Amino acid sequence: MPRKPVARNAVLDAFETLLIEVGERGATLEAVAAKAGVSKGGLLYHFPNKEALIAALLDRFDELAQEEVEAMKTAPEGAGVYFIKASVWDGGPLDRSFVAASRLAEVAHEETQRRFAGIQQQWLEVLTAELGEDLARAVRYMSDGLYFNAVLENGGGREMDPSKTDAEVESLLRILELVRGKG
Repeated sequence: MPRKPVARNAVLDAFETLLIEVGERGATLEAVAAKAGVSKGGLLYHFPNKEALIAALLDRFDELAQEEVEAMKTAPEGAGVYFIKASVWDGGPLDRSFVAASRLAEVAHEETQRRFAGIQQQWLEVLTAELGEDLARAVRYMSDGLYFNAVLENGGGREMDPSKTDAEVESLLRILELVRGKG
């Protein structure tokens, strides 16, 4: 009998939510099952252990990050501008996946750290192709700061003040243009 993707996704969504809300230690199999509205046996049917759940979450993160890399490559405004604009928490699937995975990285989960490094390297390569190595790193750090500041200030999920966020993004875009010699 094939596994039901709806139940599997509900379990994975519950795990992601618990990682965001309570961290890795609070995201026990029992808590995940309760949050997903399934029995522990139902959870184990889809994910035989916590590592399998983590692996599925990281696969989701990889898929979403790959979509972002492709969007960067084809962005009409360019990868640098796209990357800065995309660094604002919007609560979308990539944001949630990123924060959930970062909770695993916080506890030194090696596979999570390896995947983060790979994704960051891909982002940097796309930015470098457009901006050169030094400016690409600066844009990545600007973007990281914007994103993490937003997550910390807003608890990683509350409504953000769009006027403040827009002003910060516009400021960083002006700096990018100045450094590129277009300002």
